[in-house]
Amino acid sequence: MTDQAEQLREIMRSKTSEGTSKTRIIAVASGKGGVGKTNLSINLALAYANIGKKVIVMDADLGLANVNVILGIIPKYNLYHVIRKQKTMKDIILDTNYGIQIVAGASGFSKIANLSDEERDVFIEELAELSNADVIIIDTSAGVSNNVLSFIAAADDALIVTTPEPTAITDAYGIIKIIATEIDNMNLGLKLIVNRVKSVTEGKKVAERVINIAGQFLNLKVDYLGYVYEDPIVSSSVIKQKPFIVVDPNSRPAICVKHLVGRLEKVEFKEGSGVSKFIKRLFKRM
Repeated sequence: MTDQAEQLREIMRSKTSEGTSKTRIIAVASGKGGVGKTNLSINLALAYANIGKKVIVMDADLGLANVNVILGIIPKYNLYHVIRKQKTMKDIILDTNYGIQIVAGASGFSKIANLSDEERDVFIEELAELSNADVIIIDTSAGVSNNVLSFIAAADDALIVTTPEPTAITDAYGIIKIIATEIDNMNLGLKLIVNRVKSVTEGKKVAERVINIAGQFLNLKVDYLGYVYEDPIVSSSVIKQKPFIVVDPNSRPAICVKHLVGRLEKVEFKEGSGVSKFIKRLFKRM
């Protein structure tokens, strides 16, 4: 990738003020829009917060930002004001009622690469203000713009979100192929999430298809992180502008998301006895 990606990586891998732990950077990406990427990013953040992590969700869609919309928040300032040097990153970080913070995306900037050298330098320097978080979840724009690739290159993990729809699967493979050819971050953990599945079997089949093709034609290892069930609570929570993990923490999508975080952190997800049994049944075939 470019020097810009190297700068991003250096800034976003900085230590906390105590110098004891590294901020984990998770980029959430998709080959196409409409696969539930932003909703998943927010609920992943809340699942992380539930296990005691300090989490910031950064809306890196610099053209059609909507993290704040899903949370029902109207930000006064966003990344545009940072890029224009009207505000600092610290000024625009927003607290939420859910124990996480967000950085609202800017409108009118489709790619970081389109910024002037001065604007880009300001943006990169300001990212250091986020390094006191335990986890930063970057909700990238859909597709494979330089913006998306730069954040993926700077991340510790890239979560590629797809659905069982043929177009989504094709586009998921497309972004994985571009990552393989354009990004030289050998430590990047590339993981696949299948959203809106009707069954465990459907999720596994979609994942196996993408992973096998990536291995065969790209010689690239992609891990299957897991799936999220299709459920009416997801769409109803979007209408309510509340995360589904808050609306019903014991819903199937909420449990799936908690399990995804458990896999990312390599810890066992624990709940009450009834839910625990449900989880074992839910994921026994994965």
